[in-house]
Amino acid sequence: MFEYLDIIGTLVFAISGALTAIYKKMDLFGVYVIAFVTALGGGTLRDILIGQTPVGWMHHTQYIYIITAGFFLSILFNRYLDKLRKSLFLFDTIGLGVFTLIGIEKGLQHELSPMICIVLGTLTASFGGVIRDILCNEIPVLFHKEIYATLCIVGGILFFLLQKTSISKEMLYICTSGFIILFRLVAVKYNWSLPAGTIFVKKS
Repeated sequence: MFEYLDIIGTLVFAISGALTAIYKKMDLFGVYVIAFVTALGGGTLRDILIGQTPVGWMHHTQYIYIITAGFFLSILFNRYLDKLRKSLFLFDTIGLGVFTLIGIEKGLQHELSPMICIVLGTLTASFGGVIRDILCNEIPVLFHKEIYATLCIVGGILFFLLQKTSISKEMLYICTSGFIILFRLVAVKYNWSLPAGTIFVKKS
């Protein structure tokens, strides 16, 4: 199930990036590049930081096929996909929870500290979107709109707290990813966000 969710998350991240590029009126090459970096940018950065080269997607070329499928789906059905934004948002949220776990597990495989593992989980889940927004000349959503990376961090803390209990690994994955998914859905529904930096600026 974990692998299937990874595939779904990659596909939806690719579609999300491709749709953003289409709305920015980029050419086909630009659309593909944005789809690629949205889906794999965070994982690529993670692998570079931990010294795992070639990076993961170079060993597992199925990710290229998944992104290519997302690219063609976005090109052919972008008008219909726009109407399915709520469904895409749900899968995007699932991808957030799954990719956080993948990053944490990568850190554990390299025997890194819990704090660094949480950082890697957050990078894996959210920095593809950061790269997408920068390339599309936008302020990354991560930094000004939604509670996004914060949930990855809190979810990572929950992961290591639960790890100290007798909970099974399967339940550990379900609880951690479920927490991230549930709270992102609630945060978006009720427009929760962190305070803007302007609260620290004195009014003239």
